[in-house]
Amino acid sequence: MKALQGVEGRVEWGDRPSPSCDVGQVRIKVAAAGLNRADLLQRAGLYPPPPGASDILGLECAGVISEVGAGSPWRVGERVCTLLAGGGIAEEVVVDARHVLPVPEGLTLQEAAVLPEVYATAWLNLYQLAALKPGEKVLLHAGASGVGSAAIQLCKAFGNPCWVSVGSAERLAYCEALGAQGGVVRGEDLQSLRDFAPFDVILDPVGGNYAALNLELLARDGRWVNIGLMGGRKAELDLALLLGKRVQLLGSTLRTRDDQFKADLLGDLLQHVWPLFTEGRLSPRLERTFAVEDAEAAFAELAGNNVSGKLVLVIDPALS
Repeated sequence: MKALQGVEGRVEWGDRPSPSCDVGQVRIKVAAAGLNRADLLQRAGLYPPPPGASDILGLECAGVISEVGAGSPWRVGERVCTLLAGGGIAEEVVVDARHVLPVPEGLTLQEAAVLPEVYATAWLNLYQLAALKPGEKVLLHAGASGVGSAAIQLCKAFGNPCWVSVGSAERLAYCEALGAQGGVVRGEDLQSLRDFAPFDVILDPVGGNYAALNLELLARDGRWVNIGLMGGRKAELDLALLLGKRVQLLGSTLRTRDDQFKADLLGDLLQHVWPLFTEGRLSPRLERTFAVEDAEAAFAELAGNNVSGKLVLVIDPALS
């Protein structure tokens, strides 16, 4: 089979051995794969896959089941999407059957390819770890990103008013159209987030240079979930403020979680989130598709930080 690898800061679509399909697994003929910032980091040599995971790029994809291992409830021919620790940007992928979800009714495979990673991330961090309650206020940094787009829609669906920080006025308008109450353009006046504070939960992929402001903006008993380090890995904090507000600072990653954790998380998504796609209350935010042969252009687009929503690499355009 052919697959996409990161090689010395570039990507290469080349031949790889086809994986075997064992007990409890399924083989998926891949139609399309979502592109994530983790893929950018792995291509640059900064985010290696967990031990035992494929070194092929891609944390999510969608396609059609072509083989079913013993003990799997799936059937050949079913349209599915899946969450992966790696291996999604390939002609086929073999995955734990528990990490597979049906394509929501009415969506194409290309649209479904952008769902697993961002909705799993948003649900895990907002509604499981931070334990958001109806009516609590949320701040989403990088609100127009794939995770931000999913988080805004979940907040709207579950009764949590949210605000965002974004990179441009156009992206702020995009977030407000999705359901955000408002927000700020980070290069203009990030400090104006004080006008909307205090927040009960902050979902933060930036870290470093946002840390002190996050602590200031949180309400008493607030939860600050850090999921990335785009703004650096070090910060100076006023721990007296953290103590006085009883703030919970939570570090969170998904890729390195064990198989059972991911199976439970996806089961939660299937029960609580997936029906909202059928009802039209959630939608994939697929901004643009690229043929897999144009992967370098797609990576450049994502690295430019101007994408609102998600990008997809199309592996097999005959599948829809």
